[in-house]
Amino acid sequence: MRVMGVDPGLTRCGWGVIDGLPGRKARLVAVGVVRSPADEPLAERLLAVALGLEDVLAGHQPDAVAVERVFARSDVSTVMGTAQASGVAMMLAARAGLPVATHTPSEVKAAVTGSGRAGKEQVTSMVTRILSLDAPPRPADAADALALALCHLWRGGPTIGATNGRGAPTAAQHAWASAAAAASPRRSW
Repeated sequence: MRVMGVDPGLTRCGWGVIDGLPGRKARLVAVGVVRSPADEPLAERLLAVALGLEDVLAGHQPDAVAVERVFARSDVSTVMGTAQASGVAMMLAARAGLPVATHTPSEVKAAVTGSGRAGKEQVTSMVTRILSLDAPPRPADAADALALALCHLWRGGPTIGATNGRGAPTAAQHAWASAAAAASPRRSW
């Protein structure tokens, strides 16, 4: 299974590609960031992100894409840019026929460090250790993208294996999906 993680952003959009299977050791394929100049018009910045991510998708041909789920913060302009870059990443993956999943920052931190409140340095340190890298991925956006890919790979989720032609999800993936569904709050309208 090849998973591409995307840490969306307009100035730096982190991406990371790993190979592995749920419950098994993962291997780094490639990692980097797509940059866009802050002084460019928004449309040009989004185009730069799209072209960069398109190259990564074509060059590394992942089986699934995991994107950080955007959450509300007090800085609306940052949230908007992140959400727009996230939409670009999801659209490109969907256009390529790839399953797309989103994971919250706390889900990702918990998956790689064991704590949903871990700091960026702890996440970077664990990603470096888990993937047996010689040096930490820099900038932090690249490490975060690898953490997203690891989270998605380890958590399975209904998108892995479901549409990529490699068979049905594993028993562990079904168990995780069932546990996640049971734990989520149910709303009655």
